[in-house]
Amino acid sequence: MDFDDLIAKLTAPPNRVGKHEGDHEHHLYEGAVMVAYAMHLFQALPTHEVRIYPDGMHGAQFDFTGWLGRRGFGKVSALGSTLWGGIYSDKAGHTIIINPKSGQGDIVAESAGVRVVAECKGGVTNTSHAGQISRLERGLSEAVGQLMSKENGGRQIAVVPMTRRTSALARRMARRCAAAGIEIALVSERGEVTYVVGD
Repeated sequence: MDFDDLIAKLTAPPNRVGKHEGDHEHHLYEGAVMVAYAMHLFQALPTHEVRIYPDGMHGAQFDFTGWLGRRGFGKVSALGSTLWGGIYSDKAGHTIIINPKSGQGDIVAESAGVRVVAECKGGVTNTSHAGQISRLERGLSEAVGQLMSKENGGRQIAVVPMTRRTSALARRMARRCAAAGIEIALVSERGEVTYVVGD
């Protein structure tokens, strides 16, 4: 994967000025993590349909319709009351269903009779601000916790932005997570997905 439009480059608020690499903060919103991982599943699994369940905040932060349109996914029909909810398909026969419905898992797919459920979190990827780093680490813990609360079976994946701190935390958590049937995947700023193996 190599996407150049997942990151939102924003001016840091006053309390975070100088706490990031480069001129702007790089926000990899949760919606961006969702679509990057959905696209990864099309390459990694024999599946032609991926369902994404964002909430209103995800839709406000990330332009699902525009992003999918740039990847050749046209909106076939609407779903729910939002402008971005709907069924999207491309010419290769892939379908992404954006359904603003909670309680399903952020991403759900079926592959060879196996259910795949992913919980996703976003964050600022180039930050050195203690609060934002803590938010990234907390996001990984929350994603794992949400999967723990779901019915076991199939594949369960916690998906978060790739940073030095999330990578280190993921390596520490991976062995215990694997024992519980949970995988950890990290998404780079350009959408590359890396699965983490424990130390």
